[in-house]
Amino acid sequence: MSNDSSTSRDSATGSDQFLADSLEASLTVKNLDTSLAWYRDVIGFSVDRKHERAGKLVAVSLSAGAVRLLISQDDGAKGQDRITGQGLSLQITTRENADAVATRIKERGGILDSEPVDTPWGRRVFRLRDPDGFRLTISSHAA
Repeated sequence: MSNDSSTSRDSATGSDQFLADSLEASLTVKNLDTSLAWYRDVIGFSVDRKHERAGKLVAVSLSAGAVRLLISQDDGAKGQDRITGQGLSLQITTRENADAVATRIKERGGILDSEPVDTPWGRRVFRLRDPDGFRLTISSHAA
């Protein structure tokens, strides 16, 4: 086996372990303008890049610190009324105070699914959903 730092040997299973540095998500949304406004104006993501095809906006690359998110316009190829957001939850960890983030989101018109609470594993978390029903869990270290 190579001593390359990109792989690691799992001593319990004897197999090579996958070592990742980050995870970026791509979400297909029903209304790109609505979702862009929500992620930018309500949550506070920054726009990194707008992607156009034939002069039409089709996707937007967003960031918040090290978190990267691509939202793209649903083209309707899989049906206009398909359910989105089922079985998926994005967990975002922040160095900010979870209560302050939750308050800021509510002040900007966001609706929380749950208020911030302390977890047994030492995080303070709250939950909310984007306009398409994708669930977000935002957590910070407990106060």
